[in-house]
Amino acid sequence: MQLFTPAQGQLMLMNDEGLDLIFRKARSQNGWQPKPVSDDQLQRLYELMKWGPTSANSSPARVLFLRRKEARERLRPALQPGNVEKSMTAPVLAIIGYDLAFYEQLPKLFPHNPAARGWFAGDDNHVLAETTAFRNGTLQGAYLIIAARSIGLDCGPMSGFDNARVDAEFFKGTQVRSNFLCGLGYGDPAKVFKRSPRLSFDEACTLL
Repeated sequence: MQLFTPAQGQLMLMNDEGLDLIFRKARSQNGWQPKPVSDDQLQRLYELMKWGPTSANSSPARVLFLRRKEARERLRPALQPGNVEKSMTAPVLAIIGYDLAFYEQLPKLFPHNPAARGWFAGDDNHVLAETTAFRNGTLQGAYLIIAARSIGLDCGPMSGFDNARVDAEFFKGTQVRSNFLCGLGYGDPAKVFKRSPRLSFDEACTLL
């Protein structure tokens, strides 16, 4: 992937090859090649996704990368039948969660405003904290997908599981809650569905 050379004072722009890699030709995967994903690749993925913006730099996403078969087997009882095979065969299956107590990190993450923790801490602020954690954790999950594609990994994001069972199995005793799952690896082209249509600009957007 290369970037267009900008004129002085302009931002660098991604070329069509890069846009195809991340968006236009990227596909959600339903099957996987037996090719491993290294710990270094997962660390590189996180080092990219962490730079995506979140409210007050709150960064509530917490990610479990299930790499070993026995780790994925712990997830099996929570999966809907249609998601079992692609989850069990993914080289890595990520559980993207969000931390309801994310605000405890704000003194480090948002140091220029010492009052930030108080915006969310305490029973009176529970709803705001939960909404902020879920919204921004979801954003970070999207950043994970973009980061993974940008380093050459395919993604298979999915719902279709029992969140409560996942939370009891993997996040018991914590304030972390599961959001969605995402297989990571190298997809099997033979198992990719025909691409579905998208809404046009006029159908989805309004100019005021």
